[in-house]
Amino acid sequence: MPGVRKGAKAEKPLTGAADIRAIVAGEHRDPFSILGVQETGGRLVARCFLPHAEHVAAFTLSGEPAGELTRRDDAGFFDGALSIRERQPIRYHASNQGGDWWITDPYSFGPVLGPMDDYYIAEGSHLRLFDKLGAHLIEHEGASGIHFAVWAPNARRVSVVGQFNDWDGRCHVMRKRVDTGIWEIFLPDISAGQPYKYEIIGAKGEKLPLKADPFAFRSELRPATASVTDLPMRHEWGDGKHREFWRSADARRQPVSIYEVHAGSWQRRDDGSFLSWDELADRLIPYVADMGFTHIEFLPITEHPYDPSWGYQTTGLYCPTARFGEPVGFARFVDGAHRAGIGIILDWVPAHFPTDEHGLARFDGTALYEHADPRKGFHPDWNTAIYNFGRREVMAYLVNNALFWPEKYHLDGLRVDAVASMLYLDYSRKEGEWVPNEKGGRENLEAVRFLQEMNKAVYGAHPGIMTIAEESTSWPKVSGPVHEGGLGFGFKWNMGFMHDTLEYMSKEPVHRKYHHEQITFGLTYAFSENFVLPLSHDEVVHGKGTLLTKMSGDDWQKFANLRAYYAFMWGYPGKKLLFMGQEFAQRAEWNEAKGLDWYLLDYGSHEGVRRLVRDLNRLYRDKPALHARDCEPDGFGWLIVDDKQNSVFAWVRGAPGARPVAVVCNFTPVPRSGYRVPLPHAGRWREVVNTDAGAYGGSGMGNNGMVSAVAEGKAASALMTLPPLSTIMIEYDPE
Repeated sequence: MPGVRKGAKAEKPLTGAADIRAIVAGEHRDPFSILGVQETGGRLVARCFLPHAEHVAAFTLSGEPAGELTRRDDAGFFDGALSIRERQPIRYHASNQGGDWWITDPYSFGPVLGPMDDYYIAEGSHLRLFDKLGAHLIEHEGASGIHFAVWAPNARRVSVVGQFNDWDGRCHVMRKRVDTGIWEIFLPDISAGQPYKYEIIGAKGEKLPLKADPFAFRSELRPATASVTDLPMRHEWGDGKHREFWRSADARRQPVSIYEVHAGSWQRRDDGSFLSWDELADRLIPYVADMGFTHIEFLPITEHPYDPSWGYQTTGLYCPTARFGEPVGFARFVDGAHRAGIGIILDWVPAHFPTDEHGLARFDGTALYEHADPRKGFHPDWNTAIYNFGRREVMAYLVNNALFWPEKYHLDGLRVDAVASMLYLDYSRKEGEWVPNEKGGRENLEAVRFLQEMNKAVYGAHPGIMTIAEESTSWPKVSGPVHEGGLGFGFKWNMGFMHDTLEYMSKEPVHRKYHHEQITFGLTYAFSENFVLPLSHDEVVHGKGTLLTKMSGDDWQKFANLRAYYAFMWGYPGKKLLFMGQEFAQRAEWNEAKGLDWYLLDYGSHEGVRRLVRDLNRLYRDKPALHARDCEPDGFGWLIVDDKQNSVFAWVRGAPGARPVAVVCNFTPVPRSGYRVPLPHAGRWREVVNTDAGAYGGSGMGNNGMVSAVAEGKAASALMTLPPLSTIMIEYDPE
């Protein structure tokens, strides 16, 4: 055999020629049965494959000589008898003409995963997969190194490759656990900061593109796509008070005002590069605290290859993107936000995944994470793959990811993207392009079960968390309990509110009387779900303009309309969400490639809007009447609902033990003096917000800070001045 060194005729070979050929070619089906320390003929022998080595000697981990090995193949296969009497991990001292090096033999170690892992993984009920799969720095059988584990049940071979083995897939072929299809290997001497991927040979012998780790906890900065070994999370958390508060709170009855942020374009450095997490913490957290928002919601910060995807084409669900530094930097950011009383919500994308060759698509040569049938496994809107929610391993992968972020990074919530696309098999599909469910319907029953299981698991393990669904249809009970047939989310985005009210505000005031129901209709379903009112990034891109440019009228009227609209929304039942830049009336559409136009704050009209949003947030947080019954009908009552001619609306917000707050909107540019507003109590009502105030850029018209309501039988009313294009809030003040 070419390349094989033959010994004397009397010598019985320690390794069969076929095994040597298979190891050298990277084709052996069970290298752990050949390599490492093995018992042969009543004695222990060592076998290794070390390309480039010319001489190899074996030693125990404590440094005791254990035997010389003989090169049996010029490619680097060695074997030899050992002087040790018990099987144990060993090290090799290898050398060639260029020098020498030490390497600990991974094949001399036993497996790390155990039978209970196999049992729960096979069952799909393992809720600590992120502690078992991926790359973990551990101590194992007397050595320090990285344990790698990956699910690829249909692969013929899986190897870990990286700079530590010259990206040679023959060197570190993994052990297959047949019951689960998981491949694992412990590589001693590998430290944090090492790029790696998996080299996978498919069932038919085909070599696949190198794959990033589905459970990678750190990755290279794009355009590089390798996963990176990392240290265990060592951040010292100081957010106990924040987490304890939310664990014991009912989020439905707390003020929740969310500032939606794209971390890469809120601000940038002077040279246009990204801020690090620590730089963002120094700037963003104080800003959000001053503005009075209760939460920051980040567009996906999980790893993704393409900047203009905004993170929604994620290839690393367990990995904070390298764009902003090391993962521990994100932990510091979350901790700093919590210490300032600000929660962190992550946009989470289980609805689809990109088909980049280094990602999950056809991971082991088969449709593993996705459906093989494109009618079920391919998303026409985004040219992405769809998870196979009916496969227990895929469900476990996603449910574990939902558990991972609140556990490892203390996140306060997950906003689940594109839920509607998950719920309907015919979403964005024509007849014949989708497969009905087992009952002949269009509902994706597997996705429903996944969402229910995810919410049960997350709320069960982390009572202080909130999950929020971006769901744009009338699917019932999205935020209803699972035991009552609901999906189990904490909240749902109110897309109808956003669409109808923005459409109304885009109308010229003279025409608004013909669209009066676009304001009133939302109250017919406002308490059917626990709603978040979203003015999100989707409304300020792709030619839609900004919130300011959506408003009708000349420039003064646009600002007045926007101020009135914001106060209308902050007085409307439901939690609040505003995308970055809209708090100061950004004029240009959002561009992910640059920071916001902060120079606009030098102009009074923009600074006035920012002041108003800050005051609205503080009022919303300070007044239980405005938040404690956001999700319950007894916290809302119409005062004026049918004045179409004047486009005036008024309602009262209340909560047990709280002073009621009345909200009065005049959505025409006509000021109205002596306008009669019904109120629930006679007496003095203090003006707490007037969007026409001079400090906000308005004309300064108002009620001198107070109105008096006169009794009328069991009710009362007050004559008020309604400034043009304004919203006024007044609070009952019996003292």
